Amino acid sequence: MKVAVLGSGLMGKEAARDLVNSEGVYEVGLADIDLARANQVCDTLNSSKVEAFQVDASNREELGNFIRQYDVVINALFYSFNKIVAETGIEVGTHVVDLGGHIGHITDQVLDLNEDAQAAGVTVIPDLGVAPGMINVLTGYGSSQLDEVEDIKLFVGGIPVQPEPPLEYNHVFSMEGLLDHYTDPALIIRNGEKVEVPALSEIETLYFERFGPLEAFHTSGGTSTLPHSFPNVKTLEYKTIRYRGHAEKFKLLVDLNLTRNDYEVNLHGQRVKPRDVFLKVIEPIVELKDRDDAVLLRVMVGGMEEDAKVEYHYEMATFKDRVNNVTAMAQSTANSISVVAQMIGSGAITKRGVYPPEQIVPGRAYIDEMGKRGVIIKESRKQDSFVAKTH
Repeated sequence: MKVAVLGSGLMGKEAARDLVNSEGVYEVGLADIDLARANQVCDTLNSSKVEAFQVDASNREELGNFIRQYDVVINALFYSFNKIVAETGIEVGTHVVDLGGHIGHITDQVLDLNEDAQAAGVTVIPDLGVAPGMINVLTGYGSSQLDEVEDIKLFVGGIPVQPEPPLEYNHVFSMEGLLDHYTDPALIIRNGEKVEVPALSEIETLYFERFGPLEAFHTSGGTSTLPHSFPNVKTLEYKTIRYRGHAEKFKLLVDLNLTRNDYEVNLHGQRVKPRDVFLKVIEPIVELKDRDDAVLLRVMVGGMEEDAKVEYHYEMATFKDRVNNVTAMAQSTANSISVVAQMIGSGAITKRGVYPPEQIVPGRAYIDEMGKRGVIIKESRKQDSFVAKTH
């Protein structure tokens, strides 16, 4: 298959790395508005399969002329490009996958293209990172094995292996996005009703092999499309994993209005966002640099199976690849989107239209493919042991 990758940043680079190492892929086009940057990545990958191109993704004609040559396009650009890439893919007949973006309801806008995609015979799958992404696929897989789904609990966190004060955190994606997740309320389902709860609230203790005790707390955006795919469950919660004490520290910063995007103060006659200043102050403190990171994930899907109470568990702990100097977050995210893109290209996914991952990606095959890439997802099944936590 022929696969295009839009964006030669970290996620684009690592997706391209997986593609050139995959037997079913014989041609990869790596596109960026900066040709020199795309060429540099191609030189690093050192494969005859990959070629660099200069493409302005905001130019529909230019974008269309490029991606029409490929079977599938991996959109690793900033989320604001997701709609134009999906629309252009539908227009030229190329399947599209992206990393998501719930800010400004971008993913909802992509999902609204379903009828156009079906008419064009094109598959579009947004939200294919880790959270959203991997957790959606695993939730869909667990639910497919149940007769009735009742409870979904999700836990994900990217954390440093060796935490350092004051926050015991190093960022592995946009700090601006992180502040949004910590500031905006979280949409969950509790007792069968959709409700919003404050971010950083309802802290609970978690343990993982090699880690513990850790804490988990609500953050916005994590449930992504799941409340729409599973509107009738009793419980649906997403919590972010961090080292203990992190939520309490950030709660103070939120309460001081240092994280809000809609708050300004007058300073010496100028309007200033405290958030902008805070981001500059915190950047050198939370920069990962050459430290090792880990991505921890736990998905719990419970319900009824042949008149018995059953819960499926999926757990993952991925660590930095020191050989290729690739963060755990980049491995987990880039491999996830590459695997699903190849499923479309190979015919493992045949449904046409726009679908969130939980409705279309075959879970067992996904787990197997991720395992081949060193991202090991462990599955277990428990019977008659699940009790939904209520507050």
